[in-house]
Amino acid sequence: MKQLLYCVLVLLFSPALVASEMPLNMTKGVTDISGQVYSLHMIILYICCAIGVVVFGVMIYAMINHRKSKGAVAANFHESTKVEILWTVVPFLILIGMAIPATKTLIAMEDPSNADLTIKITGSQWKWHYSYFDKDISFFSLLSTPREQIDGQQAKGENYLLEVDKPLVLPINRKVRFLMTSDDVIHSWWVPAFAVKKDANPGFINEAWTKIDKPGIYRGQCAELCGKDHGFMPIVVEALSEADFDAWLIAQQQKASQAEAAAQAALSQTLTMEELMTQGEQVYLARCAACHQPNGAGLPGVFPSLIGSPLIKGPVAGHIDIVVNGKPGTAMQAFSQQLTATEIAAVVTYERNAWGNDSGDTVQASDVSNNTATPSSETDAASDSEMSNATALPANLPAEQAQAEVTNEVEQAAVLDDLTMEQLMSMGEKVYMTSCVACHQATGAGLPPAFPSLVGSPVIKGPVADHLEMVINGKPGTAMQAFGQQLTPQEIAAVITFERNAWGNDSGDVVQATDVDGHGK
Repeated sequence: MKQLLYCVLVLLFSPALVASEMPLNMTKGVTDISGQVYSLHMIILYICCAIGVVVFGVMIYAMINHRKSKGAVAANFHESTKVEILWTVVPFLILIGMAIPATKTLIAMEDPSNADLTIKITGSQWKWHYSYFDKDISFFSLLSTPREQIDGQQAKGENYLLEVDKPLVLPINRKVRFLMTSDDVIHSWWVPAFAVKKDANPGFINEAWTKIDKPGIYRGQCAELCGKDHGFMPIVVEALSEADFDAWLIAQQQKASQAEAAAQAALSQTLTMEELMTQGEQVYLARCAACHQPNGAGLPGVFPSLIGSPLIKGPVAGHIDIVVNGKPGTAMQAFSQQLTATEIAAVVTYERNAWGNDSGDTVQASDVSNNTATPSSETDAASDSEMSNATALPANLPAEQAQAEVTNEVEQAAVLDDLTMEQLMSMGEKVYMTSCVACHQATGAGLPPAFPSLVGSPVIKGPVADHLEMVINGKPGTAMQAFGQQLTPQEIAAVITFERNAWGNDSGDVVQATDVDGHGK
């Protein structure tokens, strides 16, 4: 019987003894903090296993030695004050013993002071942007796994979905401070080998730090559900010796100067349609296909199709403008800092001629440069039209102030008119599909718990004023943005009316631009 008991104890305790060698166990990492986290993990694992051995050991011993077949008779006893004190004090002491090293480690993890290098990390759908403070170095880091592997046309590589075109380069033996934020939704920068996992929230800055012990390549991922391509947002860090890192900094600064000179020289070059289409396809597949799909069909209701779209069929200047500056309130990013003028010219040319669009338009780098330097003729014409319909400038005001007054009057007259329910629902659906659908889905079902459903939700069923407040000013601490500066009062009124009456909500509420304009006053 004793031998059986010993075997049971060995089976219970052996997993903890060999846990450090198990492939599924937490890794030790390559930083002092990651080592502390690993040691803390193993200590708590041993404590849990010891508690399990004691508890199950007593249970097994009691079942074997006090079974009915041996003639055991259940004892009849009352509660024991000593036992109750004992089983209260012992767990308390165990928790204190676990809390002390855990607190020390947590405090150390949150102390980014006295850093040798500071790097700003910005997450966006679906890539990372790294900026080295005081070094004049910044770049985007994108997934580099070939599309053929993702589509199953080629065998998966060794680092499938964990490889990028430009890794973050860090020195060893230097304390590196990270400042993390986001351009759109919540992301999370996670590198297990560093024991660093910190959320990147839009409108907020979070801090973290690391100090790497040895050179190497370390991989991680975005650890937050940030959208449809969440799984295609890897992190690769290349740790170099201090001397190699200093040499890398110099080389990057030289490359930046050469790239700037090359970009200027490209403004005077004229590429053929074939050259533009070849380069444009490469840029499109690397930067645009994630949203608009490799075939340009997009995801209707979320990311618009580029096949025969009004943008493609419209003026080239408008197409260039949306690629360069993005579209506020939507997932369309500004690529002016991500692509060169030549790359933008190439991808615009490609989009206007691929998938049967066949516009015949060719865009050159000089066109991109000119378009970003001056407003488009369409914008000028619209401005002239608005001013021709404006009232005369008040004579008793300075010209600039009077101009501002007239512009304000024109805007107010344009956006504060009452609309019918049908007009509001039509406009609201368009605004929703442009500005809200990426998070709350075309059906309003959301992605709980990250993005709440709007179907019969408390916000929809609650007061209109609360709904207005959330859309206009956002909700701090969540992914809900403030749309007060992104949408006009008429658009806000329309989208709220739409949300309160679509998908079976049928509240009957009608919100007008005047309600939005008067909110909070």
